[in-house]
Amino acid sequence: MQEITSLKNPKVALWKTLKDRKGRKATGTFLVEGRKMVEEAIASGFEIDALLVQDDYGYDCPPVHCAVYRMPAHVIAAVCDTKTPQGIAAVVKMKQIELRSGKLIALDGVQDPGNVGTIIRTADCAGIDGIVLTEQCADVYSPKVLRATMGSIFRMPMTVTADLPAFLKAFVQEGGSVISSQLDGTPFYERTDVAEAFCLVIGNEGNGVSDEVQATATHRLKLPMRGGAESLNAAVAAGIMMYDLTR
Repeated sequence: MQEITSLKNPKVALWKTLKDRKGRKATGTFLVEGRKMVEEAIASGFEIDALLVQDDYGYDCPPVHCAVYRMPAHVIAAVCDTKTPQGIAAVVKMKQIELRSGKLIALDGVQDPGNVGTIIRTADCAGIDGIVLTEQCADVYSPKVLRATMGSIFRMPMTVTADLPAFLKAFVQEGGSVISSQLDGTPFYERTDVAEAFCLVIGNEGNGVSDEVQATATHRLKLPMRGGAESLNAAVAAGIMMYDLTR
């Protein structure tokens, strides 16, 4: 265990950059806060780069094979995103898994961190095999997304693609169904001929699924709107569809 007492320490300066997407991308790491998230990362086999512990932390440190740094409250607070850090955090190395088949969710420019995190958590609960995101989506390793996933970030295989239409075309060529969720689609509960391997596409909160992605779809479906609202929240719509598709 190593002691860090100054905000001017180079490691502290580096860890502070993990609050921003640019810093996370440059280092290939992200920060998780709190004992539950740290333990989830370790249990899921993610590589831990460093464990940060407040000097008055009242619990035993989880067993890790990495450097452990003890620091006063004001130093760990400068590194963490939450206003009241829980006294423990971990610098975790990112992991991407190549996804080709199975029951997948694709996020086409979903930008709200709460929506992205909630969809990841719901996909984990519903038994989805993986999530594909475009580069325009909210960063899955941002603090707000991580908190919304409640640890599912470590159990849900994910990949980011620069060309979602090409990914979906290849998915269809392998026998899978691509389901575009859109307001002008056919009724969701009357769908037919959806393959066992499917990719459900959830579009941007304001613009929906892009035209290029819609063009790859084998199914264009909409949920019923029985009241006065014109649309559902993206994460809510995703959850309803995921659970019914895996039923």
